[in-house]
Amino acid sequence: MSASAINLDPERVTVLTGPTAGGKSALALDLARHVGGVIINADASQLYRDLAIVSARPTAAEEAMVPHRLYGVLAGADVCTAARWAEMARAEIAGARAAGRQPIIVGGTGMYLTALVHGLAPVPAIDEGVRATVRALDTASARAALEREDPAAAARLMPADRQRTLRALEVVRSTGRPLAEWQQKREGGLGAAAVQGIIVDRPRAELHARAETRLQLMLAAGALDEVAALLALGLPVDLPVMKALAVPQLAAHLAGQISLEAAMEQALFATRQYQKRQSTWVRNQFPDWQRVTPLR
Repeated sequence: MSASAINLDPERVTVLTGPTAGGKSALALDLARHVGGVIINADASQLYRDLAIVSARPTAAEEAMVPHRLYGVLAGADVCTAARWAEMARAEIAGARAAGRQPIIVGGTGMYLTALVHGLAPVPAIDEGVRATVRALDTASARAALEREDPAAAARLMPADRQRTLRALEVVRSTGRPLAEWQQKREGGLGAAAVQGIIVDRPRAELHARAETRLQLMLAAGALDEVAALLALGLPVDLPVMKALAVPQLAAHLAGQISLEAAMEQALFATRQYQKRQSTWVRNQFPDWQRVTPLR
């Protein structure tokens, strides 16, 4: 489907999402050029200035075609929570409106989009002592503690999902209530009526093939050098930037632990697993959003 065939409501914020490597950025660019829009990033990895290649961020030439916001704005040592991103995104939406342009949110980071559309749970400030104790735990210990103290949250989260595991654990310890109870009431979202949601939808085999092509293009564009430069910063391995798709695998190759072929195979597997999780999340969170298959 071409951009001209998609009718955007100028009164609503356009939100374009879907699995990675599906063609969201290309469609967003086409839409923005067609309607005079501003593209606002909702991909956690593309926030980082250190991951231009590995995150498949729009090129300088593409960014010059229409205004792009929230791309490459954070240092690798920074962490961007859903609350922080939603605040930045709301500011960019207001800026786009003030300039007479259509705001087009594009990205597949689910917690960001949920915060923007539905709002955030009004969880009280976490006790700093509790936070420090929880954050000092290794991932396995935190997971075991969460299984004891909030088994429902543990059942929802992947064992390796350190960031969300620590968040759930610090909430239940600090407030005495599980995170799910707080999430029953959300505040500060745009609301479903204020959003025009569009999901990039492709057959699974096509998504898988596009993921493989993207990885090969990244490698040719200098992904290894980019990851080497990131590693040279000496950042903790549990930071979000260090866990971005393909970073752990290419880092393992650079450390001499695996071959480049194995690194690419593992990165492709991780990407396809992420595509599956994103597809499931979109289907569950926004079942009524329009589905499109872009031309490119």
